[in-house]
Amino acid sequence: MKAVSERICHAKKIVIKIGTSILKTRGESFSHKEHVRVCREIYALIRKGRRPVLVSSGAIALGMKSCGFKKRPKAMAELQACAAIGQGKLMHAYESFFSKKKVHTAQLLLTRDGLEDRKRFLCARNTLETLLKLDILPIVNENDTVAVEEIAFGDNDILSVHVAHLVGADLLINLSDAEGFLLKDGTRVREVTSEDEIDSKLLMHLADKKREETVGGMRAKLQAARVALRLGIPFMIVNGHTPHILRDIINGKDVGTLFITSGAQKDMRRKWIAFSAMRSGSLMVDGGAYQALLAKKSLLPGGILKIQGNFEKGQVVELETPDGKVFGRGVVRYHSHDLGRIAGKRTIEIQAILGAKTYDEAIHRNDLVIWSER
Repeated sequence: MKAVSERICHAKKIVIKIGTSILKTRGESFSHKEHVRVCREIYALIRKGRRPVLVSSGAIALGMKSCGFKKRPKAMAELQACAAIGQGKLMHAYESFFSKKKVHTAQLLLTRDGLEDRKRFLCARNTLETLLKLDILPIVNENDTVAVEEIAFGDNDILSVHVAHLVGADLLINLSDAEGFLLKDGTRVREVTSEDEIDSKLLMHLADKKREETVGGMRAKLQAARVALRLGIPFMIVNGHTPHILRDIINGKDVGTLFITSGAQKDMRRKWIAFSAMRSGSLMVDGGAYQALLAKKSLLPGGILKIQGNFEKGQVVELETPDGKVFGRGVVRYHSHDLGRIAGKRTIEIQAILGAKTYDEAIHRNDLVIWSER
């Protein structure tokens, strides 16, 4: 526990997700007073040498306020219009505060498909890293004006994990309405160290309430926590209304719920394979191949039972057992058509079937990520 506390206290790169509910009051859809309070806490982190990155909601709420909407619109066009109106106002609010402190801000608007492509993912990562080196405060939001369902993150809880992954964050803090994850009897869960605990202990205690101006809720936060555990990024759910909550976290106080794993972290490329890359198909493997993959062996064509999807060499596919359990991802070395021809065959037969043998492996172990090892 001491080692965990020290890891949190010494966190340098910190992603902070700020929900719409943190920036509002009962009578205001966006409260400038609450916004200034949160900004002061973030500035205090900067003064102490931390390098925060913000994932901030609030654009749609500001747009709703300008348009006179009392409830969150359901039509995509109206939501996008509110986002277009509100995003500039949101950035103005941040720049107005931080520029007076000699800290400049930068806006990044992301969509999921922009991170599924490896080249674009690296471009986004390089931009964020450069901004941090220049002591600029990045403020990230989803590009709601163009994000249709197919390319949307869904909510900023999930987006914040993508951002934490992009920057290689030491800590991800989710400012929530709750003191952390609370059981039905009101007991606060202090620490979660595995996905099994989420499945066996936490899911049964969910009691989300619908909000008129926001999406997400505790279920979305658990989904984000699950991915953070897989990526090895410490993730905290804390009450964002509590004064000086960010200072309390860095000082090691017992607040919120911490999701953390002691497992070894994977390199950035394998994290991208596991989390951000677009799934282009799937391979069903037999029992022998499944056990070999769990033992960190490569996947040979002989262990493949079924191929789904039309994919190119170098794309990412999911791996599943005959009963449909998805257990990993990997980068394929053959086009789906060629792989279909050599599936179930021995490696010595590849050349005769395809006319050439480029690789023995369908997926090399260096290009594999198995869920149990993430």
